[in-house]
Amino acid sequence: MILISVVLMTDLAGCGAKEYTFAYDRNRNNTSFSIASHTKGMTIEPFASDLCVTSADVFAGTDVDMSQATAAGLFDITSGKVIYAKNVHEKLNPASLTKILTALCALKYANPEDVITATENVYISESGAVKIGIAAGDTMTMDQALHALLLKSANDVAVMIAEHVSGSVEEFAKLMNDTANSLGATNSHFVNPHGLTDPNHYTTAYDLYLICNEALKNNKILEIVQKSSYTSVYHDANGGDKSIDVANSNAYIKGEIPVPDNVTVLGGKTGTTNAAGNCLILFVNNKSGNPFIAVILQSSDRTTMYTEMTDLLSEIS
Repeated sequence: MILISVVLMTDLAGCGAKEYTFAYDRNRNNTSFSIASHTKGMTIEPFASDLCVTSADVFAGTDVDMSQATAAGLFDITSGKVIYAKNVHEKLNPASLTKILTALCALKYANPEDVITATENVYISESGAVKIGIAAGDTMTMDQALHALLLKSANDVAVMIAEHVSGSVEEFAKLMNDTANSLGATNSHFVNPHGLTDPNHYTTAYDLYLICNEALKNNKILEIVQKSSYTSVYHDANGGDKSIDVANSNAYIKGEIPVPDNVTVLGGKTGTTNAAGNCLILFVNNKSGNPFIAVILQSSDRTTMYTEMTDLLSEIS
């Protein structure tokens, strides 16, 4: 959890600075963004001092057609500017964009070289859910699992990861919520590691920006999401070989959708369910190498989502 310190200076002889530290609490009636101590004098630094912040829609100076998406945002990481925002605080189903947070938690509380074992719980029955077909007793490394999770968006692998880290999906969801809360993503609630539909599983475009802003700092996540494909071998319960052969679901990375000339797409995550519609979050750089995060939630269809995202990326200078 984030610890927030406030340094109080007194004028009493013989008294120096006294530091009071308390944990960030989403239920405490603080200001919207908590306060962290500054290292000099009596000044204080707000929690969001290095974050993009908006409480309302931002359209000024843009020419973006986002009529088909429920929510969208474009965030300049370097300047902290919100370039575009539409309904960024509306609680929506994120589908497989959830898996960015799953990967963050996995890399925080486990190691890429860990060998993880599937239980019978990896069976996913939801119609249309993406899987790689792992079975109880199958083993793979966490690194292999993260590739299947972030590139193929494998829901069975998400369960496998959650159970390895926390023992159960339910306990892992608590870890996800604690991690999201520590990043300031307090309008979210996660109940599973894959994003399959549940009325109690939701987030916002802004909270996804906060989560992905943290993901941008993780070299392993960036390494994986930039790949167009991945092939490896894992093992069944008897030690026999089983293959992973997955392609990135991101059409920009695969070269299926042209990228605006001023932008380099580093990676991201797609997500699609009946409840969530078509969702996409991207990590991109401009020509100067400055990072941006772009997110679209609940677009009407895949083609429209990519058209809207290209329009959004064109606002990057």
